[in-house]
Amino acid sequence: MGRTTEDLFGLTAADLMSASLILIPEEMSLKEAAHRLAQAGVTGAPVVNREGRCIGVLSATDFVHWMDRNRDGPAACAASPAFCVSSQLVDPDKLPDATVRDYMTHGPITVAATASLGELARKMTDVHIHRLIVMDKNGKPIGLVSTTDIMTAVAQAHQARTTQPR
Repeated sequence: MGRTTEDLFGLTAADLMSASLILIPEEMSLKEAAHRLAQAGVTGAPVVNREGRCIGVLSATDFVHWMDRNRDGPAACAASPAFCVSSQLVDPDKLPDATVRDYMTHGPITVAATASLGELARKMTDVHIHRLIVMDKNGKPIGLVSTTDIMTAVAQAHQARTTQPR
């Protein structure tokens, strides 16, 4: 059964997060990381140091920035990355051998597992991001909440509301 509106606003990051994380080691090459993301079918993942602590995020946006700096992609993408599709962004084999730490977004936006749906939505909106990393008390990633996770919860609540007898 779907969620009701009341249930929706009681949800936390722990309720919404995907716990099967793809983690990118900071010392991994950008090429390897691109292949890992592509194989997993995701557009971004937390970057971790040797201790497993989250130190950044590598996402499709980082590849767009690389392409824009190097002008190594379709002209339309360089002019307007908002209109690119992932297959137009970059050929992973053309990426430099540099490590992920040189290209990732530093200072990841993270939340505790107890963060409310409202807090998650506010952080994503305020910072203009599409994913939040859910952290344990030791600073290690335990899950990820994406805009798709939030939209799925909203759609389920809407469905439950519209199918309930009045």
